[in-house]
Amino acid sequence: MEGLFTANNVWMMICTALVFFMHTGFAFLEIGLTRQKNTINILFKNIFIITVGLLLYYVAGFNLMYPGFAEGSAGFFDFAGFGIAAPENGMTPEYASGGYTWWTDFLFQGMFAATAATIVSGAVAERMKIGAFMIFVVIYVGLVYPIAGSWKWGGGFLDQMGFYDFAGSTLVHSVGGWAALVAVWLLGPRIGKFKDGKAQAIPGHNIPLATAGVLILWLGWFGFNGGSVLSADPALTSLTLVTTCLAAAAGGVVAVLVSFIKYKNLDLTMFLNGILGGLVGITAGADVMTPESAIIIGGIAGAIIVFAVAFIDAIKLDDPVGAIAVHLICGIWGTLAVGIFSTNPEHTFLIQLIGVGCYAAFCIISTFIIIFTLKKTMGIRVSEKEELEGLDAHEHGMEAYPDFRLNEH
Repeated sequence: MEGLFTANNVWMMICTALVFFMHTGFAFLEIGLTRQKNTINILFKNIFIITVGLLLYYVAGFNLMYPGFAEGSAGFFDFAGFGIAAPENGMTPEYASGGYTWWTDFLFQGMFAATAATIVSGAVAERMKIGAFMIFVVIYVGLVYPIAGSWKWGGGFLDQMGFYDFAGSTLVHSVGGWAALVAVWLLGPRIGKFKDGKAQAIPGHNIPLATAGVLILWLGWFGFNGGSVLSADPALTSLTLVTTCLAAAAGGVVAVLVSFIKYKNLDLTMFLNGILGGLVGITAGADVMTPESAIIIGGIAGAIIVFAVAFIDAIKLDDPVGAIAVHLICGIWGTLAVGIFSTNPEHTFLIQLIGVGCYAAFCIISTFIIIFTLKKTMGIRVSEKEELEGLDAHEHGMEAYPDFRLNEH
């Protein structure tokens, strides 16, 4: 028993490290798909999210998300107190069915919390005031994400209803995606993104770095989904990793094929986002899918990406990294796919749809209140001069690549 408990806990700590490493992937992807003059700004936001996110999760987030809803509770909101004092059995095999210790539980879930805000970072890139973004992160990661998480993972009302989200297609990706959608709408597009009603390409400055970011994220998903088994169970863990990888591969291949048919070019960025779409799509049900179902789910997610990116441009929303298409739209698809493809007959499409609707309402309303309030008080958008010259110089007083500047004399 002790040996199994130790093995389970070691696996969960490895998964925690892999999810932590995903923040490197997010950072690389975001800076690669945006312009050089905003690199420091994006990196600063990513570092802020991890550091402050973990501290907020320690102070209150963990106990908001796992409050231990009382018998007969409505399962909507509860709070177990500040800090993370471990229960008596927190470091023993009696805790969490011998899957891991209380401390490992906290750290693994804390890594997920920070991920939701990182999704928003990419969508609002290149034009949002750093101060406004930091305040948004504190409120969203500190309050909104853990309350939303408690509804399913904390044993709340959606969990009691039978809603299923294995590793976070909705609880992480759509929670971040809904926030990104509202933030992008309230911010408006970057200068030059739309001319005469048509979307203009604003190329990223480092596509090799963006590619590395996607490969790092795929690697990180071994921890994201593999760790969500919550033990090192051999059969379930290996199945989860197989379905995760097949969905990613299918998402990439289908996205690039559909993109080629639609635009007559082999677009690497569409290939990359297709992989991410497949990963997000399989995340809700990676443990209850056959490999064949995983390929179908990932492939459909890859096709969705191509049309979702075009649709977001068509409605005049500016998302520099495709975060809304990847995390929100594929997150919704993946959550609904559980009701269609799950090997567990108790998972129904209607309950999955109700869950998606509940999260949509909560995240849209809360994000709107936070960002609209910031817009009316301190402002959320940098000045035209700051945007044109770059946020690095104006918000941070430094450059990402000072040695590579062309000789001006």
